[in-house]
Amino acid sequence: MSFGGREDELWGVLKPTFKPRVFGDPNLKYAERLLNQKGFGKDIGQVVAPRADARPVLARVVRKAPEVLVKVTGRKKGADHLGAHLAYIGRKGEIALETRDGELLTDKADVQQLAEEWSETLYWRQRATVSAVSMVFSMPEGTDPETVRQSVRETAERMLGDNHDYLMALHTDTPRPHVHMTVEAEGMDGKRFDPRREDLFKFREAFAEALRSRGVECEATPRWTRGQGRAGTSMALAQMREKIRRGVSRQPTETDLRQAREALAIATGKATPPAFVAQAKRRWASIKEQYEGAAARLDGSEDRRDKDLARELRTFLKDRPFIETVPDRVLKDAVERVRIAREQQSKDQEGPKSPERKPPDKMR
Repeated sequence: MSFGGREDELWGVLKPTFKPRVFGDPNLKYAERLLNQKGFGKDIGQVVAPRADARPVLARVVRKAPEVLVKVTGRKKGADHLGAHLAYIGRKGEIALETRDGELLTDKADVQQLAEEWSETLYWRQRATVSAVSMVFSMPEGTDPETVRQSVRETAERMLGDNHDYLMALHTDTPRPHVHMTVEAEGMDGKRFDPRREDLFKFREAFAEALRSRGVECEATPRWTRGQGRAGTSMALAQMREKIRRGVSRQPTETDLRQAREALAIATGKATPPAFVAQAKRRWASIKEQYEGAAARLDGSEDRRDKDLARELRTFLKDRPFIETVPDRVLKDAVERVRIAREQQSKDQEGPKSPERKPPDKMR
């Protein structure tokens, strides 16, 4: 079914909208391209199918379809930096690197030569210039790795075409199958590959469509659409936390220390929660209102499937009465620590209790 005049409102909940900053943006030309509905070089409107009916997306959200992950993991400057990265994702020749043309590279000399070719046109620049942009495409555990690889290749063909060369490497050494893709920054037309938030979201949508065309149920939606307030972490921070969990390092990260300090200040009444926490809660309240309206309209449909979706949508909302952000979670831990510390302090101030003396037994 269609939601008629409320279709645009529901799409505003399910998919993000991007408002580029034309003034103050360090890359003014890029911001102007976004205003014209174009990204780093392709017409964004032609990448994915036009939005016609929000119902299929809504159904995947409430049924908790896996969310695709696409992120930029780094920008490589110079042949040495790029060569070291390619050696890493290729596990020094153990994993074949797949080129745009489908050629498989395993020889270290060939890989290093390609790194030099991607960087040699930039040698004359005074400052270090990005030779390539590294990305990762990931799916949850249980997804067929070969399907992930094929979907990433289709996504690259749709988003990059023949303008940018790229290399792909499928990794299956973790529960989540993922593909590392490294894209040459300098395009054939001279335009640079510099993906921003909107570009990455279009990559996510194209990746999800490619997976669904191969029978993998998945979606590409923002966290707040699903009632999730916790932001993802950078790969560097995730790796540092993993070292701490494995006992390799005992030094907590600066990010975790800062969050703990801020949470303790809030828990002891010396500070107030960040403004974005209240903003996230207001946004979720607005989204819930839109979802409740969608459920009511679905109930009015004669299609049994719409009525079933309305019931599932209300269950989805019931399980998410509020949204929890990262500061909320850290604050909860801080409040518990403060409570325990105060209870211990109160016990210490009372001092040890003297044992009760029993009266002597009376002699008969």
